[in-house]
Amino acid sequence: MQISYPSVLLEEAIQAFHQLPGIGKKTALRLVLHLLRQDDEQVEAFCNAIAKLKKEVKYCQVCHNISDTDICNICSNPQRDGQCICVVENIREVMAVEATQQFHGLYHVLGGLIAPMDGIGPNDLEINSLVERVAQGDVKEVILALSATSEGDATAFYIYRKLSAFPVSISVLARGISVGDELEYADELTLGRSILNRTPFK
Repeated sequence: MQISYPSVLLEEAIQAFHQLPGIGKKTALRLVLHLLRQDDEQVEAFCNAIAKLKKEVKYCQVCHNISDTDICNICSNPQRDGQCICVVENIREVMAVEATQQFHGLYHVLGGLIAPMDGIGPNDLEINSLVERVAQGDVKEVILALSATSEGDATAFYIYRKLSAFPVSISVLARGISVGDELEYADELTLGRSILNRTPFK
């Protein structure tokens, strides 16, 4: 059923929110009406925060995580174990693993998973830069912390093949993460145990 809005401006704002993932028309309407009830200063601060994020956010030159600086605070932290790299799909997984407080190494954010049906190949991801990091010789272990999906498994296998020429241990999360599960939705206890009980990639 076509909804009739009393204002074109209202409809345009709803459409803007509706484009966000997981936001339906009703939720978009609720968010827009909430903003309309706020002070001008609050709405302006909200808009400025989004605009500033888009304009000024950086990606770490080492691991490709979102950062405020050229090198993120994880890569620049001397307390982190630089011999161990945890490979993840995106920043959500970095946050999920960090929340477990069980991993003290560095990360490498791929920016996605290999998905031929969606037109995403290895060259669309940060795989070559991972190989370059390993080729430097300082890395002793690479943990493939990817979702237990067909795309995640395909990406893990591709990376395993690319790194097999180097003297580095390659492991995967223990299957406390159910097959078909997205990593970001795993609870912290399960994810933490999966990291601690990781197994060699075969």
